[in-house]
Amino acid sequence: MAAKKACETMGKSLVEDVHRWGSMKQTGVSLRYMMEFGSKPTQRNLLISAQFLHKELPIRIARRVIDLDSLPYGLSKKPAVLKVRDWYLDSFRDLRSFPDIKDTNDEKEFTDMIKAVKVRHNNVVPMMALGVKQLKKSLNPNIVNEDLVEIHQFLDRFYLSRIGIRMLIGQHVELHNPNPSPHVVGYIHTKMSPVEVIRNACEDARAICCREYGSCPEVKIFGDPSFTFAYVPLHLHLMVFELVKNSLRAVEERFMDSDKLAPPVRIIVADGIEDVTIKISDEGGGIPRSGLPKIFTYLYSTADNSFDSDPELESGDSITMAGYGYGIPITRLYARYFGGDLQIISMEGYGTDAYLHLSRLGDSQEPLP
Repeated sequence: MAAKKACETMGKSLVEDVHRWGSMKQTGVSLRYMMEFGSKPTQRNLLISAQFLHKELPIRIARRVIDLDSLPYGLSKKPAVLKVRDWYLDSFRDLRSFPDIKDTNDEKEFTDMIKAVKVRHNNVVPMMALGVKQLKKSLNPNIVNEDLVEIHQFLDRFYLSRIGIRMLIGQHVELHNPNPSPHVVGYIHTKMSPVEVIRNACEDARAICCREYGSCPEVKIFGDPSFTFAYVPLHLHLMVFELVKNSLRAVEERFMDSDKLAPPVRIIVADGIEDVTIKISDEGGGIPRSGLPKIFTYLYSTADNSFDSDPELESGDSITMAGYGYGIPITRLYARYFGGDLQIISMEGYGTDAYLHLSRLGDSQEPLP
């Protein structure tokens, strides 16, 4: 059925090609490998990297096309989901029609092409969120979240894969840019100070909180600013920004009409042998125990949806105070992508602690959905 559905819009040979590539084995890479390989971005290394992506990206993208075409409850037929599928198909077509990469010239052209692929997929998250929203409107209200397990599992796979695709493309593209520091290898900073990244993410989150509410709780950071480890600053910024934004919102809303001073959000950075753990604690009233499992699902948000009109208006890594309820599950995927995790512990009536674990060994393979 799924293949037939795709055939109607895709043409038989393209469908066969997608299925052939989608059944090939994916190859995961580790943070350490990317770091060592990228530390000397010679022409030869860039060529090897491009040749790897030329074969790897179509496999990963084909798998997502097949997934997008076989979703339960008619989600595959929702206009927003069809649009995402078409973006993935266009990218698959572009990659497959690109000839073998033999020299520096080919490599440069290939790099421009995958840069365009990355931009094409900028709005995938808001567009998929819109598709899920279109589905929720049409579903029988008796179908509860538990029945939508398949959709949650699909979205976990889908977004985890997207993180990997964007990391591989971004890493390759960045290696072309003149290096601002000997410690920067593409997207990876070999001596990243988590305290510094956290400070920047907190400033961004506080700016948004001030804009939305007119005021904002303080954030106190406890940790050694001179402590560094190898990680992707962009990923850490996104994760901390998301978690702190949620904490600020909870505190601000709880103390909005109170004559008490809103208590600060506290962040502790602990440097372990295996993990760097970041704990974000707020006194925003917490989450009822029955609500905790829901915060990791994609069909639940405590906030009103922020894009009923046009998801095209969202930017690539959208920054809204509270939107489609994807912040927490996607933050956990970013943590898991390099062997970490996210845990949330709440005390209803008091506040919430988020524990962000980041693996500092750097040798865990990408999880490949």
